[in-house]
Amino acid sequence: MPLHIIKLGVGVPDVEWLERRAAKGGPLVVHTRMTPKRASEIEDGGSLYWVVKGVIVCRQPVLDITTLGEGKQSRCEIMLEPRVIRTAPLARRPFQGWRYFEPKDVPPDLDTLDAGEAPEELVRQLRELGAW
Repeated sequence: MPLHIIKLGVGVPDVEWLERRAAKGGPLVVHTRMTPKRASEIEDGGSLYWVVKGVIVCRQPVLDITTLGEGKQSRCEIMLEPRVIRTAPLARRPFQGWRYFEPKDVPPDLDTLDAGEAPEELVRQLRELGAW
């Protein structure tokens, strides 16, 4: 089972912003300071889950994780697929950097949920109120 990571979308106003950024085509690269020690598990089908305004809203599959430089000058580049997959909203407290995200803890993708569960506009309003 693949391992996932979770990261705050600092400065990201909403999931539509991520979708517009991804729609420009080509893989997307996210820079971080620390390289995951379990990178091979993440590259084996894992995704980066985005937290926007305190709520997990979407994920992007991870294509590759690369470390550039050495010592204090090193940094990590996480290459993501250009598609954004919306997930069921899940509140998440702030944290720094990224964290491992076990498969048992991830929210389901919206396209796998029953279509009658909740209209997207209602979900958006509930998220804004912090109720979902």
